[in-house]
Amino acid sequence: MSNSINLEGWIGRSQVMTEVLRPQPARFLQATLDWEPDLSDGDALPPLWHWLYFLEAAKARDLGRDAHPKKGGFLPPVPLPRRMWAGGRFSFDRPLVLGRETQKRSTITAISEKEGSTGPLCFVTVRHVLFQGGLDLLTEEHDIVYRDDPAPGMPAPTPCQAPQGAEFAREITPDEALLFRYSALTFNGHRIHYDADYARDVEGYEGLVFHGPLTATLLLDLAMTQTRDMPRRFTFRGLAPIAGLRPFLIEGRREGAAITLWARRADGALAMTAEAVF
Repeated sequence: MSNSINLEGWIGRSQVMTEVLRPQPARFLQATLDWEPDLSDGDALPPLWHWLYFLEAAKARDLGRDAHPKKGGFLPPVPLPRRMWAGGRFSFDRPLVLGRETQKRSTITAISEKEGSTGPLCFVTVRHVLFQGGLDLLTEEHDIVYRDDPAPGMPAPTPCQAPQGAEFAREITPDEALLFRYSALTFNGHRIHYDADYARDVEGYEGLVFHGPLTATLLLDLAMTQTRDMPRRFTFRGLAPIAGLRPFLIEGRREGAAITLWARRADGALAMTAEAVF
């Protein structure tokens, strides 16, 4: 796949961004989730809500067919057309505080190519560190997966079934407004979240695709409602897409000092796994 492109040359590339964490995007996400929009300057930003900030706007002519920015800027020009969040690992030292100037340093730490059951895959890992007042408060390792288009008529891979034994659960009912508003808040132009024809006919999904980062955010919130505490570490891994606007379940159980979490699709398939440590 990379015979003509030296993807490894992108390893070690870094960029730094600075932004004041305004309360408005956080309040808008509260409203999107049907919560009371009451966050203000000086409040702690809920974990994983940093994805509302440090957004980049590529010019319209610099967008790819999927409406993501074309590859080859900070991220490497992987010659595969589809990209998704594969997972992430987080450590939380202190909460980010709304209203304060914040720096984000991003570094590409790994690029690996593999052959999957549906064809070639390329994984890119980016390490993000967020600082306030010179202190690093949050570290994220973000895994991105690139893959080929599905072959015409090729059936979707059969996912594993979600585990049993949940101690607590919450049903999530997606709709077009929720997907649109989260895409808008994160300035995510990926067409799979709002263009059902594109999602089905080009990228091979059942319908509109629920955002992986939003699934992870909801899983972590589910864990926090059980502990009434802030997490120290969190990991998640996407295993199968949630598509078609059907209701799904986020579930979990306590296992010692950790809470094990997962997302169960309407067909019982395991869509995402996660673990939160408090």
